[in-house]
Amino acid sequence: MRSIPNGRLQVVCGPMFAGKSEELLRRVRRAQLAGLAVEVVNHALDDRHAGGRVASHSGLSIASRSVPDVGSLVELVGDRELDLLAIDEAQFFGTELVPAVSRLVLTGMSVVVAGLCVTFDGRPFEPLPSLMALAEDVTKLTAVCAVCGQDAAFHQRVLADDVADARLATAEHVGGIESYQARCRQHFGERGRRSA
Repeated sequence: MRSIPNGRLQVVCGPMFAGKSEELLRRVRRAQLAGLAVEVVNHALDDRHAGGRVASHSGLSIASRSVPDVGSLVELVGDRELDLLAIDEAQFFGTELVPAVSRLVLTGMSVVVAGLCVTFDGRPFEPLPSLMALAEDVTKLTAVCAVCGQDAAFHQRVLADDVADARLATAEHVGGIESYQARCRQHFGERGRRSA
């Protein structure tokens, strides 16, 4: 009887600007240094960086494959014997990611998933809460509040001159510091930016 290595589900989560992609990249680089078979995947909605890259706000990046949905992710993995599958921007894959990842882990593959666990308006952002509940290892990161500098577990949209852009009306808007700020619980929901 063939022994299947123990796959593990690891989740890296938090608000925007917390360093989730940077932590994912750190884990990928460690696995690559160890000579493990690694695949890095990002959702096609994340078009902030050059195609085929997972990148952190701090400027680190690594080659990746971009897929539009869970079916394409599963097809990409296929029957390959990967040691580590790294998935960035997991929130865009939706709840279908949960059973797919669970099946992959049962094959002996370790899967590290990074993404937002909270929406811009402070609600749980599936599938991360469900993945956190099923994971062997959860790393929940915080950012720095743009108002007071304390730990920030939230992020919120900030719109110049309160102009509502149609893109910002959806939960799937991808953006950076031009559209969002990290906020602590005390300052979450307040308008405006920190004064210099």
